[in-house]
Amino acid sequence: MKNISELVNELVSYGVKCGLTDPEDAIYARNRLLEVMGEDEYTDSAVNEERDLEVILSDLLDAAAEKGLLTDNTVTYRDLFDTKLMACLTPLPSSIVKEFNRRYSVSKTDATDWFYKMCCDSDYIRRYRIKKDKRWKYLSKYGELDITINLSKPEKDPKAIAAALNAKQSAYPKCQLCVENTGYAGRVNHPARQTIRTIPLNFNGEEWRFQYSPYVYYNEHCIVFCGEHRPMKISKDTFSRLLSFEDYLPHYFIGSNADLPIVGGSILTHDHFQGGHYTFAMEKAEIEKEVNFKGFEDIKAGIVKWPLSVIRISGKDKERLVALADKILTAWRGYTDKESFIFAETDGTPHNTITPIARMRDGAYELDLVLRNNITTDEHPLGVYHPHAKLHHIKKENIGLIEVMGLAVLPSRLVSEMDTLAEDILKGSDIAADEKVKSHAEWINEIKDSYEDFEGKSKEEILDILKAEIGKVFEQVLEDAGVYKCTPEGREGFDRFVEYVNK
Repeated sequence: MKNISELVNELVSYGVKCGLTDPEDAIYARNRLLEVMGEDEYTDSAVNEERDLEVILSDLLDAAAEKGLLTDNTVTYRDLFDTKLMACLTPLPSSIVKEFNRRYSVSKTDATDWFYKMCCDSDYIRRYRIKKDKRWKYLSKYGELDITINLSKPEKDPKAIAAALNAKQSAYPKCQLCVENTGYAGRVNHPARQTIRTIPLNFNGEEWRFQYSPYVYYNEHCIVFCGEHRPMKISKDTFSRLLSFEDYLPHYFIGSNADLPIVGGSILTHDHFQGGHYTFAMEKAEIEKEVNFKGFEDIKAGIVKWPLSVIRISGKDKERLVALADKILTAWRGYTDKESFIFAETDGTPHNTITPIARMRDGAYELDLVLRNNITTDEHPLGVYHPHAKLHHIKKENIGLIEVMGLAVLPSRLVSEMDTLAEDILKGSDIAADEKVKSHAEWINEIKDSYEDFEGKSKEEILDILKAEIGKVFEQVLEDAGVYKCTPEGREGFDRFVEYVNK
């Protein structure tokens, strides 16, 4: 393995070559890296080969482990340490903001292209991990759904989990979305964020921030969060902010998770949106029925052909669109229809909310308003409009904004489970007796009946079938999450709500 001087020189050379580090800052970056590595001496050397960043960092982490610089040589502590190394190459937040704004004044697309590349080059977005994610398409009756199995977010090792339980609890930063994460070194129970950079935004006098997600579930997956740590709240102001963001970056969509448990995202304590440069299946879905809202005849509106219940409104007048969205939200918050099993509240607990998504289309603003309800019953304790128990072997987690739009984010366990299932099928093993995959046994029995000579297929053919069937399960997941089903009865219920809005 190369010595530490050679590795430091190699890393600095990488930073300069990709444009992350200004050549004028090369010596400064080198000395910061030597400090982090606990080195007082340096011997200059030529970089004769270009190695991937992952390899360079891996060698530096091994050297750091040998020197006792890591608390433990596990992925958690290696991630904390390599972020500290990359922070030595990453420009200050103020420099990033100035360069972004300079580019933005010329081209909004160029500004985001540059910023996204910088976040990748700094290893804040770990490209070599993102590549490990499993992705495929499934053609459903609603359009082409995206199926992903996320492998880029490392699972914590047992030692790190134990250390996190015993670690002193800290209220700083208050959560992983707070602006105070910028430059934060991290700890065993909080990721290092020395390389995160955010761009300040102003929504009606409020400070918000724009950054990229480190896990990139889709192209240029970004997060826009409030400068104040406050809970999620869907309101008229939400619609106004979403459409203001479309003025700011019209080539991106932007949406918000709902603000209630079960139908909301994983973080309800900090008001934020998610967006990016990607076209989801829901955006491609057509209007199945045009509708009119009294007093808003200038706004195009319709029910979308989609498994969840979506009202799409569009127009060129932003304020009119916000006003109609607010009217629909207010009506839905208080709406009860026992025939459709829609209850605004039970025992004082509210159930109705909206997942909104904004975009520009053909020069007009467009808002998709997805009607959500989080009521639970004895039969469906995790939610009536949530993946039902029969589907939990594939997807049990909340159906948030990303899934709503047609992209499944599935647990990493499925990769090894699908491989085990294929092997068991080839061997003729009893899947119900295999502890690792027995939760899939009923599903596999159903699949067998749909394919001729299922057991006689090759492993690759079986895996392809399983991927298609996972797509079919996700389609059912989305149908479960719809408050009004795509049936005559369901659409009649949807019509009743539109009539209620028009009263």
